[in-house]
Amino acid sequence: MTTRQTPPERRADGKAWRKQVPRSSHADWRPAADRPDPVGVITSQNIDRLPWLVPIRHGRMSESPFAFYRGAAKIMAGDLASTPSTGHFAQLCGDAHLANFGTYASPDRRQVFDVNDFDETLPGPWEWDLKRLATSFVLAGRENGFDRSAIRSITARSVASYRRAMAEFADARTLDIWYSQLTLDRIAAGLPSEKERKWVASRATKFRSKGSLRAMSKLTEQIDGRRRIKNQRPLLLPLRDLAESDPEILRTQVTDSLATYRETLADHRRVLLDRFELVDIALKVVGVGSVGTRCMIVLLQGRDDRDPLFLQVKEATTSVLADHLPKSGYYEHGRRVVTGQRLLQASSDIFLGWDTTAARHHYYWRQFHDMKGSADTSTMHPDRMGRYAAVCGWTLAHAHARSGDPLAIAGYLGAGDVFDRAITEFALSYANQSERDHAAFVDAIDSGRIDVADG
Repeated sequence: MTTRQTPPERRADGKAWRKQVPRSSHADWRPAADRPDPVGVITSQNIDRLPWLVPIRHGRMSESPFAFYRGAAKIMAGDLASTPSTGHFAQLCGDAHLANFGTYASPDRRQVFDVNDFDETLPGPWEWDLKRLATSFVLAGRENGFDRSAIRSITARSVASYRRAMAEFADARTLDIWYSQLTLDRIAAGLPSEKERKWVASRATKFRSKGSLRAMSKLTEQIDGRRRIKNQRPLLLPLRDLAESDPEILRTQVTDSLATYRETLADHRRVLLDRFELVDIALKVVGVGSVGTRCMIVLLQGRDDRDPLFLQVKEATTSVLADHLPKSGYYEHGRRVVTGQRLLQASSDIFLGWDTTAARHHYYWRQFHDMKGSADTSTMHPDRMGRYAAVCGWTLAHAHARSGDPLAIAGYLGAGDVFDRAITEFALSYANQSERDHAAFVDAIDSGRIDVADG
């Protein structure tokens, strides 16, 4: 019979990690001598993507170093694999940059804030997520024209918030960690001024309006007396208008996927889903790194034309982390994504599920619009971005505390700012690397090595 470690022993274990991996060592960033060509890494991901959408991906990534960074998770995964690591695993988001956090409706219809992208999720070193988050704040701050001091302060704040939150979770009961949840109301209540609280309230009102009814008014039209998704090429393309490939192949994939996805839902949620019938399907371009994957929206109808449900069917491919971490325990990539999301989020979409057909293309399903929204960091001043950095740091710590050992991680981090300063230095150095990679990417476009399109 194995004796479980006591909380003090778990903390001591974490503190002992410092001997092998000093906290200050995380500041180091040096590209490996055999570091792959960053442009080649990006183009290698295009092999199985829809070819007419790939130039849009390139166009979006070329817009700025931060836009490039959003689509370059595979490059950074390889780089992180060569950095110091404690060897302690938690469930990783895998792409924890600042734009992959946001608000959505919990099943009890509260507006909650959490990590909201899990395409790359795998168990791995918790430091990797934090380094990716911190670097994103450096690049976003530079894009906004902030001075070096402000950028350093914002970045350090994201890490310090993570460290302090992990200390809180280390002292919390297991169920209290699991149920803890940030809501927009809670975020607003913690703001220092009435002006900031009103700003969050106005954003919350906007996000509350985002649902299937609003999506129906914006994305559909009446054709021959039936509701159909509009053609808004190249970003929204109904399968009936698809000329680039056989639309029936994609239609069959979606309808087959729907049948097996249904089986991954709890029985009571199947009853709910069965009250809707499939009406129309369209390809939908979303994000930056995902552009070119098979991402579709499905319009379903309930009792009548005013009772819509939009679901998103998203292709799940091999995680960018997979080359550097133990193999996933799930054959279906959709199941890997869904399981990771449920581990990391305090509350998840009631329609979240995956395709079990085990065909060439793997999919997962979720609601397309359900009070979803994200922060527009391009309009933020330094104080507001600093507060946002603190919220993201807390949120990431909560995700890791749910799947990792908060006592051991907190023991390693300690109460001082040694770790904060190290990750901040790494982020500043790695942001320079990402800017160099972006410049090489733009040069490849200018030379005609890769195609680009507006999107």
